[in-house]
Amino acid sequence: MSKPEIYISTDVEADGPIPGPHSMLSFGSAAYLADKTLIATFTANLETLPGANGHPETMDWWSNNQTAWDACRVDCQEPTAAMRNYVDWLKALPGKPVFVGYPAAYDFMFIYWYLMRFVGESPFSHSALDMKTFAMALLKTNYRDATKRNMPKSWFDDLPHTHVALDDAIEQGAMFCNMLRNHYRFQ
Repeated sequence: MSKPEIYISTDVEADGPIPGPHSMLSFGSAAYLADKTLIATFTANLETLPGANGHPETMDWWSNNQTAWDACRVDCQEPTAAMRNYVDWLKALPGKPVFVGYPAAYDFMFIYWYLMRFVGESPFSHSALDMKTFAMALLKTNYRDATKRNMPKSWFDDLPHTHVALDDAIEQGAMFCNMLRNHYRFQ
């Protein structure tokens, strides 16, 4: 019997638009079954990369989000240790991990780069599921019109979006499961 897919809703907080010149400051992952059962969470705050600097526009955004900034600068871990612990956590889950992001292109780029750079492997392979693309298909609309303001209220639970990585991962994971429920209802 094959293992079920486990949807790993992941949110990244960073100090710039790309990894390498900029650092991933924090990430959180919420592991969901398709029925919206939250089975586990993982979060880590990371030390910045040697020689990397915050991007001016991103740092300006952070200056207006002090509570979130403070949250991602507490108990920072060295990236190799944090990413090794993350891989161990993913491998211990009772199913096959599927990366889910909103937007996946940004969050997965950082996670994948850090996994390959510091651990040399990715339990996700090199694949990620993008919630905005899934919304586009469900809503039968153009990609640019698949925005949260155009999504059905039934896709949203009363969960906070704080720009603290784990909070946002949990919120987006619940939303993804609601989208899945919507999809399966119409098959």
